[in-house]
Amino acid sequence: MPDSLRVVLAEDNYLVREGTRRLLEETQLVSVVAAVGSADELLDAVERLRPDAVMTDIRMPPGHHIEGIHAAHAIRAGHPGIGVVVLSQHVDEHYAFELFKKGAAGLAYLLKDRIAEPDDLVNALREVTAGRSVIDPEIVEALVAMRSRSAASPIAALTPRELEVLREMASGKTNAAIGRAIALSESAVEKYSSSIFSKLGLAEERELHRRVAAVLAYLDSTSGATGPKP
Repeated sequence: MPDSLRVVLAEDNYLVREGTRRLLEETQLVSVVAAVGSADELLDAVERLRPDAVMTDIRMPPGHHIEGIHAAHAIRAGHPGIGVVVLSQHVDEHYAFELFKKGAAGLAYLLKDRIAEPDDLVNALREVTAGRSVIDPEIVEALVAMRSRSAASPIAALTPRELEVLREMASGKTNAAIGRAIALSESAVEKYSSSIFSKLGLAEERELHRRVAAVLAYLDSTSGATGPKP
């Protein structure tokens, strides 16, 4: 598989780990060069093997807290060319903030349900390897719903159509793909996107994927008061 992505997989549940390995390798687009069961083993495998990307669970030994997120930060800091896809069992906006708080480039946050959809996993691995970001659409929906309930939130200023565009853009779609999904021209999507970024007060930042920044803006007001759930 000359064009396959070299991936290190980290998951403490043996059956899930081996099942995920098999699904990824059956695509013939991924070569799992190591499959490990703890954050320490993950970091060691990354140092030894220098993969293209990593796919990791959030809760892993020894503490079963957010070891996967800490490992993701360490990998991105030490090896910026290695992308990281984090898998979570639950929709949790606090995990999303914790993962992306230091920057979003090269990171993805997906639900474990995506294991049954290997094409989605491979797409996320390719995106993070290219330095881009992906957030699971279900997580985006939860973030939007949560912030829509807060009158003080900047999302309250968005129109229903802008919210539609935001949901699509934060799930990783290009402007053209957003237009196809919600029946808009690409130029119209660009106008809505500009309006969204303006209303949310987001500046142009090379190091931060703007689509993810739009989601993180909702979390920013509560980031000091709340942290990830155990």
